[in-house]
Amino acid sequence: MKRFILSLLSIFAFVAVAYSADRAHTLKIYNWADYIDLSVLDDFKVWYKEQTGEEVEVVYQLFDINEIMLAKIEKGKEDFDVVCPSEYIIERMLRNDMLLPINKEFGKTPNYLTNISPYIIDCFNKIDGSGKNANDYAVGYMWGTTGLLYNTKYVSEEEASTWATLHNEKFRKRIFVKDAFRDVYSTILIYLRQEELASGRLTLDDLMRDSSDESIADVEAFLKQAKRLVAGWEADFGKEMMTQEKAYINLSWSGDAVWAIEEAATVGVSLDYRVPKEGSNVWFDGWVIPKYAKNVKAASYFINFMCRPDIAIRNMDEIGYVSVVATPEVLESRIDDELEATVDASYFFGEGAEAVKIDPVQYPDRAVVERCAMMHDSGDRTPKMLEMWARVKGNDVPLWNWIVIGISLVAVLVWLIHRAVKKHQKRSYRSKRARKTKR
Repeated sequence: MKRFILSLLSIFAFVAVAYSADRAHTLKIYNWADYIDLSVLDDFKVWYKEQTGEEVEVVYQLFDINEIMLAKIEKGKEDFDVVCPSEYIIERMLRNDMLLPINKEFGKTPNYLTNISPYIIDCFNKIDGSGKNANDYAVGYMWGTTGLLYNTKYVSEEEASTWATLHNEKFRKRIFVKDAFRDVYSTILIYLRQEELASGRLTLDDLMRDSSDESIADVEAFLKQAKRLVAGWEADFGKEMMTQEKAYINLSWSGDAVWAIEEAATVGVSLDYRVPKEGSNVWFDGWVIPKYAKNVKAASYFINFMCRPDIAIRNMDEIGYVSVVATPEVLESRIDDELEATVDASYFFGEGAEAVKIDPVQYPDRAVVERCAMMHDSGDRTPKMLEMWARVKGNDVPLWNWIVIGISLVAVLVWLIHRAVKKHQKRSYRSKRARKTKR
């Protein structure tokens, strides 16, 4: 409900500003819900004026599903200046020539893009952009892993360390699964292909590109067997079910796990998070500039601003996810001397971070990251995967159809509200005329 209300407010704010603002001095941002410290947007406007001497207004809209965002961009009817898609969508947008290169020359303004971790740069180099280097068209924002959030009172560390737990009868109707078909498909496929991976017949990177009929069928069979134990498929509420002990296991993103662990601790509930021993996917979201953007300059400056260490820290503190910025200031802000174990985060921060006391949920140990891989776009195989996901959840209608139905329902709702307002205005007008006539 909170996301729905925020989305409606975002739509109304957009409509109000779109008609009144000078588009040349307006920056339109399209981002995930609950994915930024909103005060940063006001600070950007001040900073942009200081750096360029130009005024800028910000129109900030929200989305919950990568594919919904992509559909708007593909149609060319939305002129967003900055968008924050996931890695496989960045890959698709590059292949379809939907992005503009990011101008990294800022004159006297510092170039904060150099603050990004070399690990992230290397991962973006693996994005297949049909000859285009993703680092020229995208700048990382947040990253993390997919794993199992679990209640330590009911689930042991050993049980949380394998994807096989999703078939454990002990947890019937106490499991929630993230409603994200790509993340779930990738992680389960890694589990199902352990023998091939161990023998060297397959690499993790090869596996993340596999959307064959055989693999889709195998994942579907696994998920359908797990379905009888699953209490629900969630986009956002799973972490809250965990804090309330209405669920014991949640196939979740690490950022949501951080929020849930901290929130649960305040009410005496003990949660923890594990990336299963078989491996998982490591995901990234990044800023891009769509080819229909109207304010490319402000877009580039905004992306640069988001890579400032202090801004990165503020966003991390607000949302629980992990910034791609890897400066000493960020590392220092994450150090927690109360932690007992250390993490080898040198892959991310570089030399000197081989044994640091930081949250292993936010910054997995090198050994964990090495058994994870980045997802890739499945291209024209995507509808097949979506249909599989719909069948698993019990929908006879393919997911894309439900998306279209949902958009149509929103449109009808807006039309009904508009119609009701018009009728009310007419009645008010007639009432006023009647009172005037009596007087």
